[in-house]
Amino acid sequence: MKIKMCDVYAYTLSYVHGEYVMSGGRTATMQLSTVIRLVADNEMEGWGEVSTLAGTYLPSFTGGTRAAIQELAEGLIGLDPRNISRIRQIMDGRLLGQQSAKSAIDMACWDLFGKSVNLSIAELLGGVLQESFPLYEAVPLGSPAAMVDFVARRSAAGIRTFQLKVGNDPYEDADRVKEVAAAAKPGTTVIADSNGGWTLQKALIAVREMAGLDVYVEQPCRDQEDCALVKATTTLPMVLDESVVGVADLYHAKYRAGAGSVNLKLSRLGGITPLATMRDLAQSLGLSVTIEDTWGGDITTSATAQLAASSRPELMLSTSFFNTWTNEHIARDPPRSVDGRGIAPTGAGLGIDVDMSRLGPPLFSVR
Repeated sequence: MKIKMCDVYAYTLSYVHGEYVMSGGRTATMQLSTVIRLVADNEMEGWGEVSTLAGTYLPSFTGGTRAAIQELAEGLIGLDPRNISRIRQIMDGRLLGQQSAKSAIDMACWDLFGKSVNLSIAELLGGVLQESFPLYEAVPLGSPAAMVDFVARRSAAGIRTFQLKVGNDPYEDADRVKEVAAAAKPGTTVIADSNGGWTLQKALIAVREMAGLDVYVEQPCRDQEDCALVKATTTLPMVLDESVVGVADLYHAKYRAGAGSVNLKLSRLGGITPLATMRDLAQSLGLSVTIEDTWGGDITTSATAQLAASSRPELMLSTSFFNTWTNEHIARDPPRSVDGRGIAPTGAGLGIDVDMSRLGPPLFSVR
């Protein structure tokens, strides 16, 4: 099997709950998504997707990602997509970094690999360890009443884990978390996620004000060393996200910053291949994991579902099903969730059938 062409498509994902708000004034009602189709010489197709959450979350943006995909794809024509180690070697030799672009290509190669042997990606990663897995939803930053209302509505749909967007004024953020924690149903997991939005001083105030609550704190500061200083002052359990970009960060997350959980994202790490490695190492260290991406639709959701299904359930904090956060669908059989739990497609590869008529013509093709 050889790659003979790569088509690159664009579509828009609108947020089903209206406006998505994070710290620092970062807001959005929609995100741009990039979809790739790798076509092999036997006409088999592999699909990948990446949506970078604008350009203010990670050091990547849509235009740069698409340009990087074109540059990378030009070096992959004629290669066997099932030899993913070789694909990674070629991509890393062509471009340093650019993990968001590499993620989409890596995903499409895994899809082709699975289809070529009629196995799901979860089976290729070692096997299905859980038929369903807990989902979380992000709660846009807003007034305490609005955030309480969001949690109540989504709790009725079965969601039991909520990531509250905070990271502005620490006193106001603490009030938001206190009110949600008090109103949440028993058994609900509440995570106060600053997305690195607090300075060290603000983070110290926030965790002091939240002392005694049954909540997690996620990525209080942008720098991992600052997060470690925050953790030294609080008994609140910590999740690290944006500062975990490589294997060494896992060790430092646990033993220097005192985190018990890490959030692993496909486009931050570079795709299914590195995320599976990081997941296995994290769980070997006894860290619980959240598996997801920066944003996306049916294809991204299928990839995270395959990774979640093959993860150890006792060390799985949650995952996100972005296709339940967005209005648009490009798969005829998108991944499903039931009562707050995700279910991975069982078909070959990603396990979904992409409807090309919903994408329109490609932005460009590499042959």
